[in-house]
Amino acid sequence: MPRPRLLRDRPVARQVLVLQVGTVLLLVVVGILMASYDARRDSRSRATQRAVAVAQTVADSPTVREALRTADPTALLQPWTEEVRRDTDTDFVVVMGLDRTRYTHTDPQQIGRPFVGDLGEAPEGEVFTQQYTGTLGPSVRSVVPVEEGDRVVALVSVGITVSDIDRGLRRDVTVVVLCGLLVLLLGLTGAWLLGRRLHRVTHGMGEQELARMYEYYSAVLHSVREGLLLLDGDGRVQLVNDEARRLLALPDDVVGRPVEELDLAPGLVAAARAPTAEADDLYLAGERMLVVSSAPARWEGRDVGSVVTLRDHTELRSVTGELEVVRRLTESLRSQNHESANRLHTVVSLIEMGRAQDAVDFATSELQVAQLLTDRVVGAVDDPVVAALLLGKSAEAAERGIDLAITGTVPEHIGIPPRDLVTVVGNLVDNAFDAVAEADPRQVEVAFDGDAATLRVRVGDSGAGLDEEAAARVLDRGWTTKAASGSGRGLGLALVVQTARRHGGAVDVGASALGGAAFTVTLHPPGEGSGP
Repeated sequence: MPRPRLLRDRPVARQVLVLQVGTVLLLVVVGILMASYDARRDSRSRATQRAVAVAQTVADSPTVREALRTADPTALLQPWTEEVRRDTDTDFVVVMGLDRTRYTHTDPQQIGRPFVGDLGEAPEGEVFTQQYTGTLGPSVRSVVPVEEGDRVVALVSVGITVSDIDRGLRRDVTVVVLCGLLVLLLGLTGAWLLGRRLHRVTHGMGEQELARMYEYYSAVLHSVREGLLLLDGDGRVQLVNDEARRLLALPDDVVGRPVEELDLAPGLVAAARAPTAEADDLYLAGERMLVVSSAPARWEGRDVGSVVTLRDHTELRSVTGELEVVRRLTESLRSQNHESANRLHTVVSLIEMGRAQDAVDFATSELQVAQLLTDRVVGAVDDPVVAALLLGKSAEAAERGIDLAITGTVPEHIGIPPRDLVTVVGNLVDNAFDAVAEADPRQVEVAFDGDAATLRVRVGDSGAGLDEEAAARVLDRGWTTKAASGSGRGLGLALVVQTARRHGGAVDVGASALGGAAFTVTLHPPGEGSGP
């Protein structure tokens, strides 16, 4: 049966508190009732046992037998039985004959009168107990035979009134009730403390609010196309969605593990643990280029961890690289357009001066230089995209005063996508240009060689080169070092390494014959032992 709406709308903490209070009350009341019942039963049982024990002791006493042999047993037994009664805290000790005549009684007026109550099988030598209402009121009594040899010569009855039993029972029940109230107080205090904590943890929300929040959270978490990673204050993963698992190749048991143990790029780990917000930083994770944003998570002024969002920009980065090639080629063509205009003015001026032969020689030499450069690049590279890249780099080198040499050829039908070749050649040449910016002379060499199963691209420069420590770590730098925010710089070598691995190759760092560093990239086309 559904619960009333009023109860469902109450905060979960209050519902739990009410349930706990009700449970504690029920348990304490039931416990008190059961303890009282047990105490009552035990008190009756103890009273019966005590009456039997006292009666047997009196019946076995030599004093009773000696008094029974006299003409007046009462004279000797009455004071003695009263003393026994007081010492044993019983209400009556009656010694009687087989004919029920009392020899002793608490009330002396009852002496000589018949005993009131059942005797059971006591006259036959058995012990008999019962609860009976006699001259002193309701009592628990026992009747025990006095035996002399094999004969029963008299009977002893010892009783404890129910009122006395109830007085002891009330004392016992009072103790039970006090203990129950103490337990109730402790239980209510514990329930209140637990309710306070639960109210703080659930922020005072009701069950419908929590259910709705969880449903929406689960739907949003698994439907967004951005990776989401939530860390607690100790850097442990507390929440991760499907996209984040895919982008970072996270294991199934990632929740609860420190982010440092997930084999992520140290730069990405540092960004996730950073105390300040960082937006749109580029990192490499496996074969993916990720745009990462992180921010501390706060609740009511307290730091509760951090939130990391991830976006996959691998394809966008590759397309951006190609657009960069086109942009640089366009700039180169624009520059050459201005240069061509200047040269055309020179030719026109020579003709106007009547020096036609000098004009022809000047124009022909410029055309030969441009044609030789184009023929050399096109002859080395069959692919128009890569050829355009190298033509643009040649024009850029000329503008920056760099001597760019291109040797060797790319084997025909190598099977490596032009986009990957642009990534490798473009980034290596850009790094080489930067390396020779302060050098003298400024020389860069690009060499291609290989066969149908392998392509090697070697780029050397005349820069300062790399020492042993830098050479050992340069390929890791792009992998571990954060790029400038939003710029993509600092990731060139990492992209080259990523491309080489994707094609089952490698990147080697060495010294160039020009005096600087040399990077050799080995690529294998698909189906020729390439990696994943």
